Amino acid sequence: DEAYLTDQITLEIASVNIKTLTSDSGLIQQPEDKDTQNHTDESLSDLKKSCKENVTCSLCLFRAPTISDMLNDEDLLYTVRLKLDPCHPTVKNWRNLASKWGMTYDELCFLEQKPQSPTLEFLLRNSDRTVEQLIDLCKFYKRIDVAKVLLKWVEEEWPKRVNRTYQNDF
Repeated sequence: DEAYLTDQITLEIASVNIKTLTSDSGLIQQPEDKDTQNHTDESLSDLKKSCKENVTCSLCLFRAPTISDMLNDEDLLYTVRLKLDPCHPTVKNWRNLASKWGMTYDELCFLEQKPQSPTLEFLLRNSDRTVEQLIDLCKFYKRIDVAKVLLKWVEEEWPKRVNRTYQNDF
């Protein structure tokens, strides 16, 4: 019985791919393979739900930032809106990103008519996605300027914010 239990635990631990979860900087990274990403995201969300410490464990502390986390940074939002709001015939903007993530033509037209920034509306509608997914989308459309701003935020600002939240909760 003890050997069976040990084998079962070993299999569970072996199924978690540690290399795709953390990098040298300690931040969670998304795997590149879509099938692996879905499996890993499900595993992480299950682990987060089972966490009783709520933000104080290492898994919660170093989770990948979501777009909703990004929405709390006014400076970052301002910069991203400046880059993605303008409509230029040769530069991909918020419309391309929103369309790729499933917004219909009617929704795109509706967002353009609202007085609020269409980029902000697009981000609000996709607030459950990770910033890493947004960076990948920016890279797909060759918006490296936006991707660099987001990467810098993930690498420099996000760890500070998570650390501050941890210290405040502790």
